[in-house]
Amino acid sequence: MAIRRGDKIFPSFWYVTEAEDAARFYASIFPDSKVDRVVPLPVDTPSGPAGSVKVVDFTLFGQRLQAFSAGPLDPFNHAISMVVLCEDQAELDRYWNGLLQGGGKEEQCGWLRDRYGLCWQIVPRVMDEMMADKDVSRAKRVATAMLQMVKLDIAKLKAAYEGR
Repeated sequence: MAIRRGDKIFPSFWYVTEAEDAARFYASIFPDSKVDRVVPLPVDTPSGPAGSVKVVDFTLFGQRLQAFSAGPLDPFNHAISMVVLCEDQAELDRYWNGLLQGGGKEEQCGWLRDRYGLCWQIVPRVMDEMMADKDVSRAKRVATAMLQMVKLDIAKLKAAYEGR
């Protein structure tokens, strides 16, 4: 697992068998994304015979990530999720719909679980500012509106922020 110059820390995800498929799926959704390489381990491991365990290096939005296909261990859960900050509703809708393709499941408050079980938060970039507003009543209205949503609606969140 060669490390590109400058890479010091990056997330790695453990899949039962579908790391390569997942990486290719994600790279098809996000710009500046690709599968960089797939390396089958050449030795027998506790997870399987030589060649069955794969290490997949991939890039999403220019960010290095890694995935393994190494058999069942721990399923994905909400303790770790990928957050995608969106500039507008069209971008939010595009990523939301893309990640749900092929069996993903919608969850509350801008969360979804893709067909591989990985958790994602698809949120508007402006949400950080609204939730951190020093006017607690504005932030509270945004949080209350968000808690009633599945996919986040930027216009409704802004209306709540503005008290409309």
